[in-house]
Amino acid sequence: QVQLVESGGGLVQAGGSLGLSCVASGSIFGLNTMGWYRQPPGKQRNLVARITKDGSVNYTEAVEGRFTISREDAKKTVDLQMNSLKPEDSAVYYCHQEIKASTGWYGSYWGQGTQVTVSS
Repeated sequence: QVQLVESGGGLVQAGGSLGLSCVASGSIFGLNTMGWYRQPPGKQRNLVARITKDGSVNYTEAVEGRFTISREDAKKTVDLQMNSLKPEDSAVYYCHQEIKASTGWYGSYWGQGTQVTVSS
């Protein structure tokens, strides 16, 4: 089975920084697009940032210029560096990866989520 494990969430004051990391494990035969999503309390889960296999990135407008997504395929990781954090960035952050597992095709995999809380 493929598993994604996230780390790095926590509590930070407004204006501070946090880094999130997500590592995939299991029978992995290929990696495609990776991304981070977030879900504030009582709201939908939405895309924060995404990075394709060739390194193309896109961000939701609310985090443009403050967050940076990166990946390292050899380690099967995708990271999110979050700077100049605002209270409205508070949410559960989820890692997502498109992974070719033993099935032979690319499937969609999610991490368990990590809480990010930004105090004002």
